[in-house]
Amino acid sequence: MARVVVSGGAGFLGSHLSDALLARGDEVVVLDNLVTGAVENIEHLFGRPGFTFAEHDVSNYIWVPGPVDVVMHLASPASPKDYLEKPIQTLKVGSLGTHNTLGLAKAKSARYFLASTSEVYGDPQMHPQPETYWGHVNPVGPRGVYDEAKRFAEAMTMAYHTYHGLEVRIVRIFNVYGPRMRPEDGRVVSNFIVQALLGKPLTVYGDGSQSRSFCYVDDEIRGFLALLDGDVTGPINIGNDGEFTMLELADLVLELTRSKSEIVFEPLPVDDPAQRKPDLTLARTLLGWQPTIPLREGLERTIPAFAERLAL
Repeated sequence: MARVVVSGGAGFLGSHLSDALLARGDEVVVLDNLVTGAVENIEHLFGRPGFTFAEHDVSNYIWVPGPVDVVMHLASPASPKDYLEKPIQTLKVGSLGTHNTLGLAKAKSARYFLASTSEVYGDPQMHPQPETYWGHVNPVGPRGVYDEAKRFAEAMTMAYHTYHGLEVRIVRIFNVYGPRMRPEDGRVVSNFIVQALLGKPLTVYGDGSQSRSFCYVDDEIRGFLALLDGDVTGPINIGNDGEFTMLELADLVLELTRSKSEIVFEPLPVDDPAQRKPDLTLARTLLGWQPTIPLREGLERTIPAFAERLAL
């Protein structure tokens, strides 16, 4: 049993991670300032033995009393809508938040886990994207606040690893979806599901030929734990390597929701990646992990959760 601090633990991914850690017998201390997280995501854990929640911004100094075995840094706005609305907070949690959580791990002699992102690859010129690819990023474009925050976070994490000897793990997360996504978070899966359920037109940017790879949250969390428990520093891509265009995703959502909504097209956002798909060779060979839940099945699990949140 380990005592694990999870920053951003009231968010979509953080709350599912907290569930999984508690289920295997770990103690969990969640730190979250609730900017994009929500108490509703973790309220089912309140009062459960081994669970603690503290409302705190990890961009400020952190101290957790008692022993800590693992620090997992997930805190950050993660959807384009959120980080475009909160650019400075995004940069601060990627820089100061990473520094502070690394400091906590160093002080407690704890293993450190950084949730990085496929956005470090930018608008990739290599497809699929292996961990050896250095990326194609516009640091001064609108998406740069998130891309560069995560690239800095990786660099800081590796500096603590090489200079202080801290044991670290770095995961690069590709598109993840599932229950507890915020209906208004602006990501494509949530956008399409909400629009379809409400009978509104589905908004496709560009001509809809740009592609993404979507990983169901249960698979993603299994990947996190495989990396955390293994002996690989990373970075390691964790995602699903099934690739779908935006039009294919829209059509599938319309089919599964039985919606009569139309598809409308709007201009492509600045620096929007044309393709995004992980090379999972390292995850499969070094961690023995691979995704198991296809997109159709994952959406069938996700859509009812959205309908419930929308009170439909």
